[in-house]
Amino acid sequence: MKVGDEQNFVYLLVDEPSGEAMAIDSGWEIDPIVTAVRTERLDLKYALATHHHSDHTASLWQLARVFDAKVVAHRSSSITFDVGVDDGDTLRMGETEAKILYTPGHSEDSICVFDGKHLFTGDTLLIGGCGKTNFEGGSTRKMYRSLHSVILRLPPETVIYPGHDSGEVPFRNLSAEAKVNPALLARSYKKFLDVVKPHPN
Repeated sequence: MKVGDEQNFVYLLVDEPSGEAMAIDSGWEIDPIVTAVRTERLDLKYALATHHHSDHTASLWQLARVFDAKVVAHRSSSITFDVGVDDGDTLRMGETEAKILYTPGHSEDSICVFDGKHLFTGDTLLIGGCGKTNFEGGSTRKMYRSLHSVILRLPPETVIYPGHDSGEVPFRNLSAEAKVNPALLARSYKKFLDVVKPHPN
């Protein structure tokens, strides 16, 4: 669903047998998320931040309090959290296991969530591009490594769900995205610098 003035994507990762769920980011408002959780009669266990930027986290604690959920973020994040995670950690909702991939570049605390079929990328990988690296804590070199050494090694049928609606479609599988996304087509760091705004620390 889209929330807030910047129309961020917010996702609910649901274990259907149990109804346990995770909210991935929250944006500036919680009403659409609360409505969806209550309508579907879900048990929201986690409210996860893909990174600390306010357009993804401004209402995260508010959402967590409504459902008595735990706030999750990378252990280096500047936001307050209940559960600090790092690369390779997992979060369980019923029978569903969500793996954390540490993907710095847009920010130092950027993470993606992978359930074996779907990848929720925040502002790391976008449809048709990648997140900016010229914010404080951003790094073009780390973004290149996150995209090419982490995300591109996932199964090609993995479906990408980004944090913003910035492309011609809202989501796409990794195989198709790798054929058209300039950030993924740039197979060397030097070429990558030609397609992103560099902050090469």
